[in-house]
Amino acid sequence: MRKLIFAALASWWVGQAGALTIYRIGGETLPPPDPGVPHEFVQLSWASAAQGQHGESRLLTILPGTIEPLKLDPAVNLTPTLLDQGGQFYMLEWTGWEPKVQDNILFFDRDPETAYLGDGHFAVHGPAEKNMFFEFAGPFPIRRVRFFPRQQFMDERFIERFRIGINDGDPLKDGTREFRTGGNYGVRVLDFDIAYDVRENTKPLIDLELPPGPVQRLFFQIPENTRGIWEIAEFEIYGEGYVPGAGYVSNIIDLGSLASLGSLTWGGRQDAGARVELGMRSGDDNEPNTYWRYTFRGEERTRFDAKGRPLILATYTALEKGEKAGATHDTENWDFWSPPYDFAPGQAAMAASRPRRYVQFKADFFSDQNAGGQLDYLQFSVSIPPLATQVLAEIAPLAAPAGRSTSFIYRIKPSLNAGDLGFDTIEIDTPARAQGVDAVRISGQPVAFELVRLDERGLGLRIPPIDLQGTEELIEVDFRAEIFRYGTIFTGRVFNSARPQEVAQALTPGDADELVEGEALRVDLEELDAQAIQDLRLVPEAFTPNGDGINDQVLIEYNLLNLAGGVPVSLEVFDLSGRMRARIYADRQVSGRSGRPWDGTDGQGHLLEPGLYIVRLKVEADKGTTTSQAAVSLVY
Repeated sequence: MRKLIFAALASWWVGQAGALTIYRIGGETLPPPDPGVPHEFVQLSWASAAQGQHGESRLLTILPGTIEPLKLDPAVNLTPTLLDQGGQFYMLEWTGWEPKVQDNILFFDRDPETAYLGDGHFAVHGPAEKNMFFEFAGPFPIRRVRFFPRQQFMDERFIERFRIGINDGDPLKDGTREFRTGGNYGVRVLDFDIAYDVRENTKPLIDLELPPGPVQRLFFQIPENTRGIWEIAEFEIYGEGYVPGAGYVSNIIDLGSLASLGSLTWGGRQDAGARVELGMRSGDDNEPNTYWRYTFRGEERTRFDAKGRPLILATYTALEKGEKAGATHDTENWDFWSPPYDFAPGQAAMAASRPRRYVQFKADFFSDQNAGGQLDYLQFSVSIPPLATQVLAEIAPLAAPAGRSTSFIYRIKPSLNAGDLGFDTIEIDTPARAQGVDAVRISGQPVAFELVRLDERGLGLRIPPIDLQGTEELIEVDFRAEIFRYGTIFTGRVFNSARPQEVAQALTPGDADELVEGEALRVDLEELDAQAIQDLRLVPEAFTPNGDGINDQVLIEYNLLNLAGGVPVSLEVFDLSGRMRARIYADRQVSGRSGRPWDGTDGQGHLLEPGLYIVRLKVEADKGTTTSQAAVSLVY
């Protein structure tokens, strides 16, 4: 049997090479981090995002210290910068909607002495009316449109008839808007909601407010029966406030070697009514996509270029337009994007299925006109070499009753290569405080362990060191815990207590034990139709809020089951006549165990009179409102 001595490999570990590296994107005005241990620091810039390295910045204001969604100044005309911001201007010709080069558009040139001239009857080789539209790089908070002729022709070359339409870019609305254009010429059909349909204009200077809401396309039409010669010296568009959607994707970051991915921290702000969503992914190479080329043999596609070489971003970009058959996610070498992190805490563990060499991050900004967000920096830590090349983990059973203590077996199988650091500590995340750890086995043999943490977030235990001699040995942890929602994930990690400066390594869901069915860390509820509220309990059932320190409060305990995120939850107190006397709690909660105290007051500091009261718990979930109630006696 394997010799089990906790300190046996301590001297070996201390002598091994290992390096902590901290990366920071943005925050260039901040001082370097100081974790208190030897480390390397790598500073990256928000402005370095480049398409050739899979990076992107969309509708952002980028400064050395921050990025934030573009905010439109109501005094700044948008048309001169339309193309620079990723937009386009089109005019409808007989051949279709033709994009125009901005340098040749006289009413975009910021010179009121030049003008686009209409001749009043239109040549036979052109459409019977003038149609044009402005396409912005995304939905913009457009508020005004302004246009006019040259000063010397104000009284004689104004536009008598015109129509203005708007389109918010929502593809689900295509075909339902009130006005369609383009179809008469056998070309791309566009539709718009009509904001203005002016038939008898007599004003040379037109300045119009647009309806509230985002605008991605703005349509301008001058009908064929417009009389006389008209002109446009300048066509101006103004917006105000944050663009509704903006985004940032970092370049692929090469960590230099296989690395354990540690913590991710960030700084910034998120206004009420706005949202900042952060995500990441990791991979084994610098190409997260698989690229496809049409061979022109029917619908056949290939992942190789004409010389038989695998397509990469650079060679795919160089293909002719008709050859490009699209790109798909490289599922073999790259994880998918992680679900969005909760922005408020400012920190989280990096999402990765195993040690990786390449990582990438993204930030999506969702704003209201007057509410936006700001991201100052993203900072993350990695360790090279990793603790193990891979550590697979699975849990059993795969289903459990809601809110009931269940005995679980957590199985872990490490794979280590030369240079890996090894580990001696396991952490397992639980949805509530676990009831305890009963046993730990290595290769089927019970071993001594030390419980180093047991709290509401999970448990941690120290075991005999796992090094190269322990490669492929199955580790089993028996513990008791409860679940409260369908699809509870028992994530975990390992780390080396002799090297506290190294990052913990996340466990990879997989087939840790080939003899046991299942290869996941997910546990489902046995009953899908369980009520949202379980086990409403009042402790004690009679309390005496007289200040003597004995039973001065009642503790209201309950379990919330299988909720889809945070939902409204309220706790209220009623007398026997049905009149509400106190509101103890009203906020949003997620699945889990909760406890709230009540001191017998009405919420204004006034103690209620003695008697029997009803405590009612109400949960407003997606599937309906659920209530539960219990009686409590208030006595003096």
